[in-house]
Amino acid sequence: MYRGRLERDLSLWVGKGLLAKETAGALLAEYDSRPASFSLGRVLMALAAVLLAAAVLLVVASNWEAIPRLVRVGAILALIWAVHIAAALMLARGAAAAAGGLLVIGAMSFGGAISLVGQMYHLSGDQQTVMYLWFAIATISAILFRSGAVVVVAGFLSWASFAVYLENHDTHWIGLDPWMAPVMAVIVIALVRYTGAARARHLAYLLMIGWLAWLYTLYEQMAVALAFAVGGMTAFVLTAVPHPRIAPLVRSAGAAPAFYSFLVAAIGFLLLHIEIEQGWRLVVLGLATLAAAVLAIALHGRNNGAVRYLAYTTFAAEMLYLASVTVGSILGTSSLFLFSGLVVAFVAWIVIRLERRFSREARA
Repeated sequence: MYRGRLERDLSLWVGKGLLAKETAGALLAEYDSRPASFSLGRVLMALAAVLLAAAVLLVVASNWEAIPRLVRVGAILALIWAVHIAAALMLARGAAAAAGGLLVIGAMSFGGAISLVGQMYHLSGDQQTVMYLWFAIATISAILFRSGAVVVVAGFLSWASFAVYLENHDTHWIGLDPWMAPVMAVIVIALVRYTGAARARHLAYLLMIGWLAWLYTLYEQMAVALAFAVGGMTAFVLTAVPHPRIAPLVRSAGAAPAFYSFLVAAIGFLLLHIEIEQGWRLVVLGLATLAAAVLAIALHGRNNGAVRYLAYTTFAAEMLYLASVTVGSILGTSSLFLFSGLVVAFVAWIVIRLERRFSREARA
């Protein structure tokens, strides 16, 4: 999709005399020479690896009663060694997709090996410890092979570990284990920076948002919701600060830090609306929400489409909500719909003006 848009833009610039035809052809050829960000072959290879790993785990779950213990252990260990050696050979030959698939099988098979040994020898322990060990091995594998595919596995394992904790402790906060979710998220982000697996960072950010949402369910207090709103907006503003140490770090992470920090703030404002339903505090909250949306557009609206549309949605939803709880209590249903339509039209007018402004700034 981007290539088609790039080709149209280059043709337009050539037609206007802004760019030589030879230069446009060279630019398009350079883009075509880059490794594709999306490859159906890689996706199918990863899917095949997951299916094969699932087959290994299911075989392990059957416990192989007819096979001697040492043979079972030797077989699973041989499989782990074989796929990692084969992955190293594939990397040496430049077959990154095949190597990634083999490493996924190896990472998944290690979890099966832990379960198998625990089954056979009735070792004491719990699911949480198994998840920690499994995540640690996946992390080591990602570091040694610099594999983005294994980083994705580690990201899903961090989610699985958090899910196991919630299930085993009935969603209560017990001990220090709850802190492992944000720790794992930080580790996944570090792996993303080391391996370059940019898309895997979303697993870490979503884990943090899920963890924060769980915190609110534990307390359900206005102070927690306020902390989300204030903390999210503070982090969001920091992503726009031109500090010599902060700015390069944020730029290297792409659009994700600004979007997810503003998403946390938006969730905080939503929770505050659940806590505050009327009175002058609702008016203050509404104005603060609208101001936060405008600030988001002002800071990142031009270069970050995800933030821009989330801010548009927040602004429009807040306007409609305020109209429904204020004007709606005075006017009838038909009048409310009329007023809401005018509000939406006003918001649309603002969005069009902003989009035109961003377009002019981009051409300048």
